[in-house]
Amino acid sequence: MPDEKPRYEPYDSPAGGWGAAAATAKTLMKESVIAKGSRALLSMNQPGGFKCPSCAYPDPDCRQTLEFCENGAKALAHEATKFRVTREFFAQHTVSELAEQSDYWLERQGRLTEPMRYNAASDKYVPINWDDAFALIGKHLRALDSPHRAEFYTSGRTPNEAAFLYSIFVRAFGTNNFPDCSNMCHEPTSRGLPPSIGVGKGTVQMSDWEHAQAIFVIGQNTGTNSPRMMTDLVEAHRRKVPIVAVNPMPERALIRFTPPQDVFEMATFQSEEIASEFVHIRIGGDIALFKGMMKVLFERDAAGEKSVIDWGFVNTHTTGIEAVKADALAQDWADLTRVSGLDEDQIRRCAEIYIRSDATMICYGMGLTQHQEGSRLLQQVCNLLFLRGNFGKPGAGIVPIRGHSNVQGDRTVGIDEKPSQDYLDRVQAVFGFDPPRENGHHTLEAVEAMMAGTAKVFVGMGGNFVRAIPDTERSYAAMQQLELTVAISTKFNRGHVIHGKEALILPVTSRSERIETAAGEQFVTIEDSFSKVTASKGVLEPASPDTLSEVEIVCGMARATLPDSKIDWEAYASDFGLIRDKIAEVYPAIYADFGRKIADPAGFYLDVPPRRLVWPTPNGKANFLLFEGLDANRPVAEPGMLRLATVRSHDQFNTTIYSNSDRYRGVYNNRMVVLMNVSDREARGFEKEQLIALESITSDGISRRVGGLTVIDYPIAPGAIAGYYPELNPLLPLDYFDEISGTPAAKSIPVRAVSDNG
Repeated sequence: MPDEKPRYEPYDSPAGGWGAAAATAKTLMKESVIAKGSRALLSMNQPGGFKCPSCAYPDPDCRQTLEFCENGAKALAHEATKFRVTREFFAQHTVSELAEQSDYWLERQGRLTEPMRYNAASDKYVPINWDDAFALIGKHLRALDSPHRAEFYTSGRTPNEAAFLYSIFVRAFGTNNFPDCSNMCHEPTSRGLPPSIGVGKGTVQMSDWEHAQAIFVIGQNTGTNSPRMMTDLVEAHRRKVPIVAVNPMPERALIRFTPPQDVFEMATFQSEEIASEFVHIRIGGDIALFKGMMKVLFERDAAGEKSVIDWGFVNTHTTGIEAVKADALAQDWADLTRVSGLDEDQIRRCAEIYIRSDATMICYGMGLTQHQEGSRLLQQVCNLLFLRGNFGKPGAGIVPIRGHSNVQGDRTVGIDEKPSQDYLDRVQAVFGFDPPRENGHHTLEAVEAMMAGTAKVFVGMGGNFVRAIPDTERSYAAMQQLELTVAISTKFNRGHVIHGKEALILPVTSRSERIETAAGEQFVTIEDSFSKVTASKGVLEPASPDTLSEVEIVCGMARATLPDSKIDWEAYASDFGLIRDKIAEVYPAIYADFGRKIADPAGFYLDVPPRRLVWPTPNGKANFLLFEGLDANRPVAEPGMLRLATVRSHDQFNTTIYSNSDRYRGVYNNRMVVLMNVSDREARGFEKEQLIALESITSDGISRRVGGLTVIDYPIAPGAIAGYYPELNPLLPLDYFDEISGTPAAKSIPVRAVSDNG
């Protein structure tokens, strides 16, 4: 671990640019993969190459020679690292010793190289061969008195072929328990959008960027979480397209940015101001902003102003506008400004930008989804878009910016704890077994089952489940009660040291590495945030001859668990094309002729009906949906309460920590910090950089506290604070979530800040 002292100083350079170039080079050097990593970068996101293992942002329709960003390069470097976690490493360390290390230290140990089994007698992991590992999984699963006592988690890194087979295996076993990484981030997209527009996906394609006349980016730190999107924002900015950034925190990339691919700007050290309007909103104030904008539109339409509302679109395609109109017009400006934290003039400016645009894209991230009313909040975004007909035309639509690279694809091909009956009927017709019909568990329900002792086995297809979930201390204890935990992973992480009574680590071949089977070299497919499916084919040698692909691991577990299965798991493990044929059979409306379509190096877009002005809702219409009230979270009465948003640093992807610094926010060598408005700090009598503690405000009688936090002055909205995920997950109660989606409300945790006296 670096021994540099913590320091805090504003970052005045533009995002991107030479800072990004230097950080990329430093990471390649740190992982000792300069030559290897540089070659691989030339194949990342290119035809015939592999998809970035980081975010789900799409590749451009017109490709550049270098189509990667700083954080994508970091993700690749950490996959391609020269460091290895071998049997010798495990022989030197007990699990108890390893559990004392930081997440950063665990990540730095490198790639896993062979299957390992936990030995309780020695408190160490010991080698196990693949056949015995699969047999142990099968033994535990077959011994359960109900298949519903097992939980099958999926990370968004899992490709379509593996996710599809995983869903078939688990349903053949007999349960729909599919806790998924989407449950913790963009599940409000999947559950909140269908009542409005009929699908749980975004409605734009890459070509829409060229036609947009206004772009709103809400609750999304683009420069860190989806940096390749900055290229499209830069091009829109150069076309004089208004870009409105809505966020409780000013994020560096939307203030000043230098495109690393722009030779002239790099050579001349120039940068560009991206956002034309920064909306410094209070946490949870977004509904008030949207209703204020709608109020302006309805008032101006009522005054006789033409073309403010697209009545042709509204009357032809929607229903429910009258209730939404009455609600918006009834709002008092004093309430709208109080809840949003904005002045009336700025809300009216946002409405004016929206009115002047004939094609608007509204992009959003977890700043909208991770609230107690996240799903209904997104429905208000749809309401706003409906008013000006911003669906089914170039440059317009709703744009969820998802996180992990195939999190949307996994849901499309069957990772869903609430499957439709039509889907289950197709599975039965194609595979010849009757899948379970009752809903399964999402992530929070899975953790509750562990706490109750009803869950006995946990299988994690990638990710770092135990570090990502809320209520850390209680969740750790729940995981340790399980009879068996299985971690299918590329690198060492916290999930390997917080485990069940028996535990397996199964090393997986990474996205950037070649997959060779008896049928020859294989490729997998990925669906990006814009519903485009492309092939991904690794170019590097596997980290070890003893790793397997996710597909092969799924098939191995299935054979051992379901010895009488009529499904030809052996054939699927060898020939991934056969899996794609079955995907096409189960999903004929979107995946027909999959094999031919995926042969196109550019990939293909899945059909999203609202792009065609077709609404797969029960009434066949796009629905204006009323939300009564203004706050995206339930009120808390305690005076002095602050709303905590847990965020990622710039040197982080999900739970993977690349370093202990956060360059764009000016935080170096420390992750135990709280970003706080100066006025809030002074009101509480804290000194600058004082150590404080945060305590959750709850009614369940459970004490949740994190201390040792350095308070840092930051221009965050008053009443809001921010700190890093997953370090502050202990403050997020398991029962603090959006009821429609089950997504934890991690962007609005009620806390009190107190002096830390140890």
